[in-house]
Amino acid sequence: MKKLAFLLVGLVALQATAFAADDKPVKVTDLPQTAQQFISDHFSGHKVAMAKMDSELFEKSYEVIFTNGDKVEFDRSGEWTEVQYREGAVPAAIVPAAITKYVTENYPDAYIRSIERDRHAYEVNLSNWWEIKFDLNFNVIDLDN
Repeated sequence: MKKLAFLLVGLVALQATAFAADDKPVKVTDLPQTAQQFISDHFSGHKVAMAKMDSELFEKSYEVIFTNGDKVEFDRSGEWTEVQYREGAVPAAIVPAAITKYVTENYPDAYIRSIERDRHAYEVNLSNWWEIKFDLNFNVIDLDN
């Protein structure tokens, strides 16, 4: 009986793994309209190297990589979840004002190279290698160097 239960658990785990991640190249025009507009507004001078859709078990997301190495990730509805710049600062227009103010006041010689957001927090990586995590009220909840 134990062997049968172990076998069933193993088969379910194997099947879940097989369907867990499926990356598929897509055209920018196949992205949700919100994502297309975001790219148009903030990355109009960038050339797209690749766009892909990541399908996981219960979630779908999109990733756009530009020829200069910059990257944007979107959730299933096309809202940005992460923006990474290889060199230079992320577009100021996408950074909440409270985060910009905190970084400017506390790290005047640094700029934001990446920003990530989820349902619970924002996280920014600065050019001086500091990582700062903010809650949704823009209070600092973690610092890492």
